This record gives sequence, structure tokens and C-alpha cells, in this order.
Amino acid sequence: MCRILDISRASYYKWSNRGETDKDRTDWEISQIIIEYDLAFNHILGYRRMTTWINHFNGTNYNVKRIRRLMKKLGISSVIRRRKSKYIKSKPEITAENILNRKFTATKPNEKWLTDVTEFKVVGQSRKVYLSAIIDLYDKSIVEYQLSNRNDNSLVFKNFDKAIALNLEAHPTVHSDRGYQYTSKKFKKKLDDISATQSMSRVGKCIDNGPCEGFWGILKSEMYYLHKFYDEEELRKAIVDYITFYNTKRLHGAINSVPSDFRKLALKSA
Repeated sequence: MCRILDISRASYYKWSNRGETDKDRTDWEISQIIIEYDLAFNHILGYRRMTTWINHFNGTNYNVKRIRRLMKKLGISSVIRRRKSKYIKSKPEITAENILNRKFTATKPNEKWLTDVTEFKVVGQSRKVYLSAIIDLYDKSIVEYQLSNRNDNSLVFKNFDKAIALNLEAHPTVHSDRGYQYTSKKFKKKLDDISATQSMSRVGKCIDNGPCEGFWGILKSEMYYLHKFYDEEELRKAIVDYITFYNTKRLHGAINSVPSDFRKLALKSA
């Protein structure tokens, strides 16, 4: 065998007599965690986030290159995000300047909110499920959300009213795209009633609402695209379950914490 493989006999015996090292044992332990996290979090973790999550939840300080090497050896990788559909223009009643201007950080809860609507399809059905959500830029949490079969004013207005009911002292800058719900006079009045500031993305510039677009991509790549939903109620439950997971269990890299924990700590110390 050594002759055919062009390996010296001394090298073979050195390898065969080699005992397990501390590094080997640690690599095996890390590999078990990687496999556990990959299954538990539905294959959503790439090597960078896998490193962050392992270190955060286990109090370790493993190098990203080590995690990448082990994931490659295990054949584990994250799911791939799909390309987003193109922006659709609308005819506005009321428009606002891009006051937010891509300043996607905040110094306290309820200072800056982003909002948008996205759609989901049920296999074999013509009806769609629309999700309206509001994201707080301070803690990256989903402040409130609303599901409906119609992408209309009622969907957006109900979501906004629920968010305000949960945060009665909030007077945020509310940023959105130029969808017709947000350019309506009724929505502007709702903002004025709580002394909120309105901000809007520029035409065709979805990056102006980047974190909201990013959340849609995360939600769909980590949940929606991984399954085929033939039942509307099943789809709705999956969306609700994922938002709960996102708020209460999913570690967010920008704050190095779970959004709900980060928010509770800030509100408690305010």
C-alpha cells in the first residue's frame, strides 16, 4: 500500500501510532456544536454567524477560520438568499424627504422606525398573504406586525395603530418607501397625531430602507424559501413563529444580542 501510494513506511507507522491530540478533541466538540446549531436553526448560519453564535452562547472565542474549516469538512453551509423583485413605482398624494438618509442607528428605543410590506404565496392558490412590519433601529426588533390577504391601507394602518398602542410615549421618525399606503393623507395624519416625523426613500432606491429589505431577505431565506406551503394557515403560523424566534432567540450581529433582551435592558434603564 505504501509503495502504491508513494508513502514511506516510516510516515505510515508514525501516522498509525499517532494518538488523539487536544486540538483533535476540541475540533470534534466544536463539530458537534456546529451540527447541532445547523439543525436547530434550519441551516441559516454561514461560517461567520456560526462563529459569532457559538462564541456568544458558549462563552468561547473560536477563530472564524477554524469554524469555516470545520464547516467545510462537515459539508455544512448556509442557505442562499434569492434575488428580490424590482421596485414598483406609485403615484403619491403626499411625499416626504429622505430625512433618515441611511442613518440606520439610534440612541434609544422608539427613536427611529422602519416599515414596509412584503408578500408570500401559497402553493396552488391565487390568494396571497401580505405582511406589514415595523422595525426599531435601536434594537433591530420587530415592534409590531400584521398579516392580511390584502395589501391595502387597512393592513398598514392597523399595524401602525398596534405599534403605537404598545408604545404610547413613542414619537419616532417613521421611514418607509413610497408605497401608496404611506403617501396617503390618512397615514400622514396618524403620524401628525403622535408628533412623529415622516421620512421616505427616494424613488427606486430600496437601499434607503435597507434594514427593512434586509429583514425580508432574512425571513424568506431562513424560513419561507426552505418549505413549500400548501395551506394558508400553516404559512401564517410559520411567519408568526419566525418573528417570535427573530425577536427572542436569534442573535443579531449588529447589537451582539437577542433583540428582545437588548430592548428590555434599554427600556429598564431609561
